[in-house]
Amino acid sequence: MFFALFKINFSTLSLIHDKVNKSNNTLRLMQLFYLPTIGILLFLLLFVYSSTLYPGGSQADLSSKGFDWYHNYWCNLLRVEGMNGKPNPARPFAIFAMLILCISFAVFFYQFSISMPMSPFWKYAIQISGMLSMVFAMLLFTSFHDQSIIISSIFGLVAIIGMVVVLWQNQSNTFLWSFGFCLFLFAINNYIYYSNHYVEVLPFVQKISLAATLVWISCMNIFLVLK
Repeated sequence: MFFALFKINFSTLSLIHDKVNKSNNTLRLMQLFYLPTIGILLFLLLFVYSSTLYPGGSQADLSSKGFDWYHNYWCNLLRVEGMNGKPNPARPFAIFAMLILCISFAVFFYQFSISMPMSPFWKYAIQISGMLSMVFAMLLFTSFHDQSIIISSIFGLVAIIGMVVVLWQNQSNTFLWSFGFCLFLFAINNYIYYSNHYVEVLPFVQKISLAATLVWISCMNIFLVLK
């Protein structure tokens, strides 16, 4: 009787232990999937901090002091020297921020591809092209800046098309239309960049486009974790 009772209690404890372990593993996985949002927050903190270290100079005024949020590009923080010719102490922090952002985006592409119902074709297309896009984006601070933008944009376009198709197929209208707004901003951004029309407003448009995208990815990230 005693041994039978002990055996039952031991079995119950084992079952509870297994459930707790399973619950802990699920919690760890959920925390891992919050990485895109956590990475975005770290990026923003480092972005703001590195902007305070930028020595000065912008496309509007090469002799200006500090980082001008209207006239300076994000990429100016990645330069060895400020546009005013002075050493740029913001560079290491800006590079670190960019690497965090690229990794966060890569994790998001993977998360999106395994969390939303989709065909195997779009699953692997989003995973591979999204991650390759981020790999080339990491080269923005090198001498291959312009080439990395083009290659990263091509791979990113494939991932974006896949995400639009998947959102449309799953009738995720709120995320689809808000994503469309982000793409509209980036279309304006690219038009100005490649046409050289209204270049004076490009740094500001760049920041608005980036901010809208970061908000969208954070919201989508949280939705995918909780769904």
